[in-house]
Amino acid sequence: MKNKYFIREMPCYTKTTLEQRKKIPPGAYFHLKALPTEGLRTEFYEFLKKRGREVEATTMYSEVWRYDAISAFLAKRAKRVQSLQEREPEVWLRQLRAWLLEEGYRLTVSAVSEYGKEKVLPSTVIRYFRMVICDRRPEDEREETEKDVWRLDKLEIPIKENLIRNDMTLNFTRIPQEKIRAEAKKGIYLNLRSEAIDTIRKEIHAIQRFAGYLEEKQPRVQSCQQIDRNLLEEYLVWFRTEIQKKDYRAELTRLRSILDSIGKVYGYRQLQLLFLNTDIPSTPQAEFRTYTDWDIQKFNAAVAKLDIQIARLLVIHQMLGTRISDTLTLWTDCLFEQKQVPMIRIRQMKTNTYIKPISRELKELIELAIAETKKRYGETKYIFVREEDPTKPMKYGTLQNKIMAMIQKEQLKDGNGKLFGFNTHMFRHYYGSKITEMDLDDWTLAKLFGHRSIKSVKYYRRMSNHRLAEDTRAVREQKSRIIAEHLEGWGVEYEQVR
Repeated sequence: MKNKYFIREMPCYTKTTLEQRKKIPPGAYFHLKALPTEGLRTEFYEFLKKRGREVEATTMYSEVWRYDAISAFLAKRAKRVQSLQEREPEVWLRQLRAWLLEEGYRLTVSAVSEYGKEKVLPSTVIRYFRMVICDRRPEDEREETEKDVWRLDKLEIPIKENLIRNDMTLNFTRIPQEKIRAEAKKGIYLNLRSEAIDTIRKEIHAIQRFAGYLEEKQPRVQSCQQIDRNLLEEYLVWFRTEIQKKDYRAELTRLRSILDSIGKVYGYRQLQLLFLNTDIPSTPQAEFRTYTDWDIQKFNAAVAKLDIQIARLLVIHQMLGTRISDTLTLWTDCLFEQKQVPMIRIRQMKTNTYIKPISRELKELIELAIAETKKRYGETKYIFVREEDPTKPMKYGTLQNKIMAMIQKEQLKDGNGKLFGFNTHMFRHYYGSKITEMDLDDWTLAKLFGHRSIKSVKYYRRMSNHRLAEDTRAVREQKSRIIAEHLEGWGVEYEQVR
């Protein structure tokens, strides 16, 4: 066993840029000899090798001091321990907290979220040690669907994954009743064959809340077989009075879905007849908001200061009028020409693939983005990729963090004096409000949006002030004529009204 594991020896170091290497001293290393036993050195060395394949070299360098703190703790409190498995995770963390206090370390740190909200987190040393403990736990040999935490890549069915989010696991541990947890797993496994992973997560959240209610209010209920209409009505009353939500429909719809699937799998017929149509409120009318021209100009002026590829991404997103998921998953082969007109192929994650014409300027901007990605990462499938894994599209969270950090740093405020949020769909609304002013028919507009029907087009027409003015011009002029006629003969004192 080597005494030092240098960062320059790690797989992640070969992928670093020249700028990143400047931030890492050539002699930076993890001191394995500082650990008290050969067993712990082996475990930490295996962890560091794995970690060095998953994150960037700059991240590994930032974690050296945390490793040193853990090594000092183990040297004092685990002199003869050969494996982290010799103590329960809770025991390790309790002992670490006590040691940190003795050494003058802080147990918590204050942080600010991407949206500017303050929060308190465990110290980075505690979080690092917790990560090591979880990574070194023995492999669960059970079938994946029998575990309480599923790895999606180990399930033997195709998953409708969300490419721009980290959907690696499904967690059932927050369902306290063992029988209901097992029933929920079966229902979720059935739904995974036809539903997107985002929908599945909402179903798990819905059954978790329901199970938490049962544990507190109805502890006798340990199986979905015991759920009847009376129990559901009690839950609905509690849900509407205790849970402060603007829209109850989404969660109740997902609860109905998972209970229905559990009923099909186990033959609990009452679950399939549990909900009435009146239990699910109608969809609330969403407020269709959009940015003003002034907001867009101010936002883009700040965006221009970001990394060139992030700036291009946001401008392309605005000019295409796509969903952010569709912009982040644009392929490098998306451009082509049809009768000398630039065209783009957009593979929508939510629905279908469609094509539409674009301007020469937008085509050139996309080509520049493709060239930049090729320069940085070589040939890739997607235009905007993850730094740590260029085979996959850029994560939504990565973009969100960069934009929110910019907004907080610049204190970027909209026309109402409020800090901008990270609402990328507002750019789609802005795009829609502008193209409705071009006197196009609804079917043409729907095709530009990538919609299969025209039912949503009316919302974009309502947002356009120009369109509103044009559509109401005749009525307003007629009203003005009627009022003017009625003012005739009223006398001198009313001339000022005219």
